[in-house]
Amino acid sequence: MREASLDRVKAFLALLPSMILIGIFVYGFIGETIWTSMTDWGGTGALALEPQKNFVGLENYVELFTGFLGGNFRQDLVNAVYYSVMLLVGAIGLGMFIAILLDQKPKGEDVFRTIFLYPMSLSFIVTGTIWRWLLAPQGGVNVLPTYLGMKPLTFEWLSSQSAILVFNWQDILRIMVYIASFVLIMVGVFVLRKDVNRAMKRWLVPGIVLGVAVWLFGDVLPDALFMEEDHGFNMATLGIIMATVWQYAGYTMALYLAGFNGISQDLRDAAMLDGASQVGYYRFVAIPMLKPITISAVIILSHISLKMFDLVFAMTGPDNAETGHPALNMYLTTFRGNEFSKGAAIAIVLFLIAAMFIVPYLIGQYRQRGRR
Repeated sequence: MREASLDRVKAFLALLPSMILIGIFVYGFIGETIWTSMTDWGGTGALALEPQKNFVGLENYVELFTGFLGGNFRQDLVNAVYYSVMLLVGAIGLGMFIAILLDQKPKGEDVFRTIFLYPMSLSFIVTGTIWRWLLAPQGGVNVLPTYLGMKPLTFEWLSSQSAILVFNWQDILRIMVYIASFVLIMVGVFVLRKDVNRAMKRWLVPGIVLGVAVWLFGDVLPDALFMEEDHGFNMATLGIIMATVWQYAGYTMALYLAGFNGISQDLRDAAMLDGASQVGYYRFVAIPMLKPITISAVIILSHISLKMFDLVFAMTGPDNAETGHPALNMYLTTFRGNEFSKGAAIAIVLFLIAAMFIVPYLIGQYRQRGRR
């Protein structure tokens, strides 16, 4: 007992310096940012030696989501959602497809693997500069058809004014609840094969009830709190999404290829002897076994999509509203506009969105360790 207690004390003392540093320089600064976001620090006197900071509560957050001047931030937030979704679908889907092809051991596998993984070694600034040249309106991709005797393309990859999937910001609460209902139902359908009762009680029934409730009583949601303005998927963001998927598809390829190589050859041979085709093997055996890799890739890419400041800055500059991003908006608001409290509020919003991805993952990992 004494030895065990002594070991715990030694372990605590060994970790104490790291705990103090993390407490100060991570959680302390997060707390300071939260406090700053609840003040009115900004304006002409923001850079004074002793600037005035008056507590205003959640006023900055209310302005961001409901105020007239927060329209750019709301469009940037919508852009960030599309950036995240497109990056996840594109990078994970393309990376998995390439990994499956390389898992067939083609000739020159090492060369192809290096080629596909190489973009990951580039910084976003380099990637953005290259793709900005490629997507220039009067050159790059648009002039490729001329080599076949055709007319050049006229699509404005990074400056298009058109948008699709347009919705009214007043409907944002209904849309979010509908998405939550859809997610619950989809998870319930997935769990239905394993445990019917659990799927019905925890996922399907709550999801259906939530969706029907919003459909019947959605008009009671406080639309008056939100600005009546249109937001959607700006076509100018396609170029940035293409560049991001190009850079990180190789990364997900490497993750999945390592996972495929880690699966026992005996298991693959057994699946083939049972009559499984190549498609069936990957669909029912290999890919389900790589669920932890998929979850890790989703979390990592989601964080990357929330920190696309440098790529957007390099490709379209800081003042292109169509391709804006909350991280870029935070930089401009804080260091160009000297509105430190509003910039801190944007930073906290990004922090909370990132926590939505990482916290459930950490809780799940903690529970799994507890079961062991």
